[in-house]
Amino acid sequence: MLSWHLQEACQSLHGSQGALLPSRRRGCRMFHSQQEPSVGFAVHPGTKLGKWLRPQPAGSWRAQGVGWLGKETCARTSIRPKPPPRSPAQPPGEELPIAAARRRKPGLNDTAPLPPRSTAWGSCRRQAARAAAEPIEELAMPMGPCRKKDSRRPGPAAPPLPWALLIALVGAGVVVCQPQYTLPVPIDNIAASGDSLLLAGGNCIYKLNRSLSLLHLAHAAGAQDCAQPAGTHNKLLLPDLEGGRLLTGWTLYHGSCQVRFLGNLTVLTNQTEVVSCLPQGSTSGVLFALQPGRRLLALAAAYSLSNQSDSDLSCVPSASDARTVLTMRSLPEMSLTGGDSATLKRPAKGPPLHFVDAFLWGEHLFFPYYPLPPEDHQAAPQPSVAVLKSQKDLSLLGELRLDCGARSTLLSSSLLEQAGLWAGVFSAEPGEWRWDSTALCIFDMQQMAEKRNSNCRFLGENNGNRDCQKLLSPVKKSPTLIHSDLSAVYATIVFNKTVLFLGTKNGQLLKAILNDNMEPNCPEILYEIEEESSVFPKLVLDPVDSDYIYLAFANKVRRIQVANCNKYGSCKECLSAKDPHCGWCHLSKRCTLKGDCSHSNNSRDWVNISHEADECLTIQIGLTGRNEIVMTAIGHVSAVSKGHFVCIVKETKTDQVLCKKEEPQIMNCSCKLNNSALSNRAVQVTLISDSWNLSKTFQLKNCSRCISTRVCTFCESKHISPFVACKPDDSGQVQDDCHLIDKQGDVPATTASQMKATTQMSEPLCNISIEPVWISVLGKRDVIIKGANFTEASNITVVLTGTSSCKQDNIQVSKVLNDTHLSVSLPPGRKEAKSVCIKANGCQCSPPITVYYVSEPSCTKIEPNTTWASGGRKITLFGRNLNVTDSIIISDDQRLKFTVSGCPGSTSPYSFLTPDVSLSKEYKCFDVSLKVETVLIPCMQLQYYPDPIFIDYQLHIEMDPHLELKLYKKNDNLNISENEIGVTLTHMMNDIHLEPIIFRVQNITQTLDRTTILCKVDREKPGKIELSTVKVWVTLGNFSQEVQKQSSHKYFYVLSLLPILLLGVIVVAILVTRYKSKQLTRKLSQQIELLECEIRKKIRDGFAELQMDHLDVVDSFGTVPFLDYKHFALRTFFPESGSFASIFIEDMHTNVSQSRDPRQKDESLTMLHALICNKDFLVTLIHTLEKQKNFSVKDRCLFASFLTIALQSKLVYLTHILEVLTKDLMEQSSNTQPKLMLRRTESVVEKLLTNWMSVCLSGFLRETVGEPFYKLVTALNQRINKGPVDVITCKALYTLNEDWLLWQVTEFKPVALNVFFEKIPENESADTCLDIEANVLDCDTIEQAKEKIFQAFLNKNGSLYGLQLSEIGLELQSGAQQKELLDIDGSSVILEDGITKLNTIGHYEISDGATIKVFKKKTNFTSDVEYSNQHCHLILPDSEEPQGAMHKGKQKFEVKEMYLTKLLSTKVAIHLVVENLFKSIWSLPNNKAPVAIKYFFDFLDAQAESKKITDPDVVHIWKTNSLPLRFWVNILKNPQFVFDIKKTPHIDGCLSVIAQAFMDAFSLTEQQLGKDAPTNKLLYAKDIPLYQEEVKAYYKAIRDLPLLPSEVEEFLTQESKKHENELNEDVALTEIYKYIARYYDEIRSKLERERGLEDAQKDLLHIKALFDEKKKCKWM
Repeated sequence: MLSWHLQEACQSLHGSQGALLPSRRRGCRMFHSQQEPSVGFAVHPGTKLGKWLRPQPAGSWRAQGVGWLGKETCARTSIRPKPPPRSPAQPPGEELPIAAARRRKPGLNDTAPLPPRSTAWGSCRRQAARAAAEPIEELAMPMGPCRKKDSRRPGPAAPPLPWALLIALVGAGVVVCQPQYTLPVPIDNIAASGDSLLLAGGNCIYKLNRSLSLLHLAHAAGAQDCAQPAGTHNKLLLPDLEGGRLLTGWTLYHGSCQVRFLGNLTVLTNQTEVVSCLPQGSTSGVLFALQPGRRLLALAAAYSLSNQSDSDLSCVPSASDARTVLTMRSLPEMSLTGGDSATLKRPAKGPPLHFVDAFLWGEHLFFPYYPLPPEDHQAAPQPSVAVLKSQKDLSLLGELRLDCGARSTLLSSSLLEQAGLWAGVFSAEPGEWRWDSTALCIFDMQQMAEKRNSNCRFLGENNGNRDCQKLLSPVKKSPTLIHSDLSAVYATIVFNKTVLFLGTKNGQLLKAILNDNMEPNCPEILYEIEEESSVFPKLVLDPVDSDYIYLAFANKVRRIQVANCNKYGSCKECLSAKDPHCGWCHLSKRCTLKGDCSHSNNSRDWVNISHEADECLTIQIGLTGRNEIVMTAIGHVSAVSKGHFVCIVKETKTDQVLCKKEEPQIMNCSCKLNNSALSNRAVQVTLISDSWNLSKTFQLKNCSRCISTRVCTFCESKHISPFVACKPDDSGQVQDDCHLIDKQGDVPATTASQMKATTQMSEPLCNISIEPVWISVLGKRDVIIKGANFTEASNITVVLTGTSSCKQDNIQVSKVLNDTHLSVSLPPGRKEAKSVCIKANGCQCSPPITVYYVSEPSCTKIEPNTTWASGGRKITLFGRNLNVTDSIIISDDQRLKFTVSGCPGSTSPYSFLTPDVSLSKEYKCFDVSLKVETVLIPCMQLQYYPDPIFIDYQLHIEMDPHLELKLYKKNDNLNISENEIGVTLTHMMNDIHLEPIIFRVQNITQTLDRTTILCKVDREKPGKIELSTVKVWVTLGNFSQEVQKQSSHKYFYVLSLLPILLLGVIVVAILVTRYKSKQLTRKLSQQIELLECEIRKKIRDGFAELQMDHLDVVDSFGTVPFLDYKHFALRTFFPESGSFASIFIEDMHTNVSQSRDPRQKDESLTMLHALICNKDFLVTLIHTLEKQKNFSVKDRCLFASFLTIALQSKLVYLTHILEVLTKDLMEQSSNTQPKLMLRRTESVVEKLLTNWMSVCLSGFLRETVGEPFYKLVTALNQRINKGPVDVITCKALYTLNEDWLLWQVTEFKPVALNVFFEKIPENESADTCLDIEANVLDCDTIEQAKEKIFQAFLNKNGSLYGLQLSEIGLELQSGAQQKELLDIDGSSVILEDGITKLNTIGHYEISDGATIKVFKKKTNFTSDVEYSNQHCHLILPDSEEPQGAMHKGKQKFEVKEMYLTKLLSTKVAIHLVVENLFKSIWSLPNNKAPVAIKYFFDFLDAQAESKKITDPDVVHIWKTNSLPLRFWVNILKNPQFVFDIKKTPHIDGCLSVIAQAFMDAFSLTEQQLGKDAPTNKLLYAKDIPLYQEEVKAYYKAIRDLPLLPSEVEEFLTQESKKHENELNEDVALTEIYKYIARYYDEIRSKLERERGLEDAQKDLLHIKALFDEKKKCKWM
């Protein structure tokens, strides 16, 4: 099982619940499982994953991916191809495959291999073909990055992986991530703070967590953007962990400095003129404490530069302080601690100083710096360190010059406090890049503190005052390490070993380890930056996890592991490397960091360099008898348990077991093998204990010629056993490698002769030069070295030296060309400058010269990227390190391959001429590759087009000797420039060829049809040009063509043939037209016949359905879901103002604050209630309000509803008010048209009448009409759902409203489902049946199917399931497979215009009898699903065309009117339900009408008699407007006023038709309907006369019934008591007062004019005073 531990999990990339989550980053598909540790793989084509496949952990040095702004970079393990075995005669690099060449980059020794670039997933035919021919090494190599494929290098194509492999990789977690963060500007500063990392760049500070995710972002003072204003730099980033503060300094505002809170980076204090405000100026600071709680800052800064202009002088803190270099400041105010004692200056004539670092050691402060080079190009002074006393006043104890090999620049600094050492990276003056340009020197801090010179008055005087010159040498009296381009250093102690992390200018992170003598090993390359950006001078170790270090470069920072332990494959290799970070983990059997080994606190589980390599557990075998071998487990066996011991010997090729033994408590066993088994075979030896097992493969060598007795004698100058452990590069071929050596130990004669010195040089080799000096890391064959006396020398050796602590390469020269030239092959190496010298026997090495090893070349641009087929066009490549390219390879997909030589410059660009591919007459795309040694690096693509076609020319000789020539060319994609075209004109005079005329191309213009090339020339010798002899030649590279002059005769022939061609076209067109017309007529006839058949079928189906269809209305639908009185009343009172519902439902005492005065509140509302109970006042108030222009209809309705609520406990009084107001309304209506009274709601009394009817008829509605009405709504729902319903438009096939008719889709079929419900805690009743049958349609969406299943459950059990629709899901059960059904999923059909079609039952191919499971969703459900116009169900949005299948290759013809019978069938199906509802409304239970109806109808009759209205139609209309129109129609159209249901738009449309028929029944006029009448009127046209007769009888029966006045008063009193305190009357009174307050002046004026209302006027004044007092106290 693949389960290896990783140091870092990709927390930001994946979840944390253990789920397998897909993710995409930079084009690579990644999977990660949070339940298993992760490991990455990249599988090479042809790789066989067998028992030798070993995973490698994350964090290796091959992780070179690139992310962007906080995104992680992914790393993979790559399995690289193994090169074929090279013959002994094969020279280095000969016929070397790409992968092998990359692996042959070991640097200078095997302990520091050069990191090859990773092979990313990609596809390339050439590389795949090449890789397929290479054998594959079955060993897992360290990881490479998961990043976008590098366009510069080939990547083998990744074939589809086997499923078993994919499952294995996914189970283990395929990707590990390397965090990265990218800034929009270059990094200026970096620092660690507790468990976070601080970055500064531009105008911003970034606080990141350990995974490099952004925590906080802060701007510099006065800046709003990180990049604006441009040119701003951070100069100080100093965390104060003890004080919880952060010191930041910027070049803004004369070098401002802020003290911030370390947590959220907010500014505490701000001080200007503190740090250097110059972009190139330096600033370094150190914090220390003289006493607890008081922190001081010693700050060194460069306030002036030697080369600054006068415009920069404003940056200096003050004119007198331009020489100030050191200041002492107190925190947090950042003020100077004293006067002159708080500052230190540099000499007046001394150079400016550049401070690199500042640190505290013991009781001293140290400021390493170097003087800037003088402007007069004199020798630059040496770097120095200033030593100060850590006290309040600045006291310069002295300075020391730092000697690091006469290098004048200090680049980076690192204090090794535990060892009392300080490390610095020193560099020579800027100039030529040499192999010894930089060096690392380590100094003793104790010597630095004691040896200081105290004769210095000024800082920097060290380099000018001879009395102030003390030189401090490194601990080894010489540089610890010399390198070509170091840029950063960080030193630390690990297991008593000094470890140095070094950054380089070419983007490498190196790691060197010092031994006990302070001598470094050859630095290991931990990491390489792909962009080769210079490493930032400051490296920061992770303060929490010391296994990681932060690497900053350019505008990015990455988190890198401090060791590549996974590259050591065995315990012996791991411990022999002497890397203190690495150790052997016995549990996982691999070399790891300590943190990567589980239970590493147990010393037996993880052993490091404190143990010897010999203690590693391994297998050793020996020969004890003629055919007997002994296998022994040796090493630190105490680390593992001893128990049952088994040894097995197998032959690797046949897997045959040769021997198997079991030994208790003994760590060895012996096996006897026959002679054939001991002869030239590879065997696998396995030792198994109770808690461990070892396995090792041995090659049995045939040493029969040199075996005397049981042991082998000297073979090739070394002792060997017949059993040699197989190396990774063993090819399996067994050769006789034993060569007998003389018993005296003499070397054979051939070897001795080779070791003899032939001749010696007469003169030393000197003044050599080398060509080329730029070499790629792949090495270089046939390098030419120039010198002298080469033919006279013997045993010439080229010494190649890189980093000083690495092993030299001694290369034997095998080819001396002549006395001054020799040829040598330089091996691969790491990126750096190296020294080359030559030596021979008897002579020392010649003076060294420098060669430059650079990375492989890469391309960024090709210009131009097109060429013509004949070739010869100059192409220029732009990129990096192109000067190491050997040649250019141009190839295509058809095995065409051209090698061209280029003209490289120093670095870039690189030019070459395209080859001739004129055999190809069409467009082709060629790949351009760079050949470096035997490696091909993909570069760019070059597009070959056919040669240009020149069609004509015009020569103008009128202005001779100024000639003008216009060439005409067909348009193409070549983008030819003026300097690429050569134009030559030849002509003759008297059959004599004259001197050719060469034209200059002036410009090239292109039109839609052709390209014009304008050429001009001024002839020195004018003369006549015979146009008939002129020939024009055009040359482009290898292409040359004579441009032919177009002849005018062609046009004549064309014009003469044109009439004949035109006549022929006309005849053909007539014949074709007639044929097409006949064909079209025949097709139309066929289509009309098909249409007639289709229409006949539709009409017959509609007729049959009309006669046979019926609706099975569910009689037992459970309890009718009536709303309580409060909700019913509020929905009728406020149908459009739902906001009032909550405030009126609340208890009348709940909204009264305990802090208010109840007496004052009760008094104001009580008086207002008493005032509106004054009938005269209330009537006057209502009339006054209605006369106000801005008292809108909405205000009148609201006022009437507020009044109804306020007087709900006084319905008798409210009825009297209604009578008075109605009479007043009749007075207004009698003068105009009395039939229009009460038709609209435009007055208070009309709305008051509606509310009064609602209150009085609520009981009748609930007891008599409610059940038939609910049955009608249920029947409509059943009928609608019987046929297709479009989810998007809500249209249905079965409806009463033509506007909601779904006529586009009619083909559907029912599907019977077997549904079983998952048992849930919400529904645990034993009587509940969880297995039901449900009928759905194949055109139903999944949501529609769920609704029907829920309805079936309700019908079956009489109760709901217990969950909402949005909380459950459907799952199709098909054998052992389950599939969740969704409206939209990956299988949804997407139409051509991008519209997604919702999934249906038919989409999932669900047939009758299918089993559906209803389950409860865990998460992610929404209450309502809404679809946009990008979705469709049965019809397309914004389209009237049917969404159906094609009929015999054509779209079905559908007519809306064909489906109007569906309206009639729906009407017939629910006819009885509608009639029962109507009869329940105008029925008289027990021959007794509702009291309210009887009372108000009698009131209207009485008013008609009093007003002497004799027309009976007027009274009929009054009654109709007051009851059916004002109450019943409102109820019929809004069932949600009565029931706790949700009204859909479709139900609303159907109820509108029924309500219209209901109102037509009360009409007195006969309807005159024609054929063009609306279908809504025609549907009930025959039923209306019958209804009208029933309505007349209903009115007559009510008029004939007797009614006692006492009966009305008793009914109203009971209703008042029944609904007392159900609604909040205080709120209604408050709202009424708001209207009184708004029109207070008008109301008071009206009261003053009316008699008998003086008391009411006084009460109103008093009420206003009480409410105003509340408003002052903020009680309102």
